[in-house]
Amino acid sequence: MHRISFLLGEWSNGDKNALEQLMPLVYDELRRMAHGYMRRQPSDHTFQTTELIHEAYLKLAKGGGQEFQNRAHFFGVAAKAMRHILVDYARSKQSDKRGGGRQRVSLDEDTAASFDRTDRLVALDEALKNLESLDERKSRVVELRFFAGLTNEEVAEVLKISTETVKRDWRFTRTWLLRELAGGG
Repeated sequence: MHRISFLLGEWSNGDKNALEQLMPLVYDELRRMAHGYMRRQPSDHTFQTTELIHEAYLKLAKGGGQEFQNRAHFFGVAAKAMRHILVDYARSKQSDKRGGGRQRVSLDEDTAASFDRTDRLVALDEALKNLESLDERKSRVVELRFFAGLTNEEVAEVLKISTETVKRDWRFTRTWLLRELAGGG
């Protein structure tokens, strides 16, 4: 853990080699997070876990060595990057569904189900953006619990709040999101 924190600090200070040294140390945790994201995707999703990790790596590398407070903060940023990658992918699938210059194909139940899940992911992202404008911490709790698959304790560490606060926020946001997604505003 100390090595990870050290390398995050070095990367934040502009050392590009630090990122290359860091990735093998955090790869297994990133893989676990990516697997959590992918479990929630349609079975015919074309992204693979490894591809999601690599896309997140590229996104993190492009962002430069932003100042990471600690290991947990890094994983929180990585989780957000993975979420954005999958939402962008879902949006592109929606565009394809609505024409998008693609060849026409027939719809069967599996295709319709995957579009439905894609629509729900985009709707969830929109609801999370609304929640973020109201309460950023609660939005982050959802992102870290639901998308990254972190435990209450891990979320508490990332956000620097108590585990009980995470539990309260999680209960509230689940109810709020269900109502929001059902159109109850």
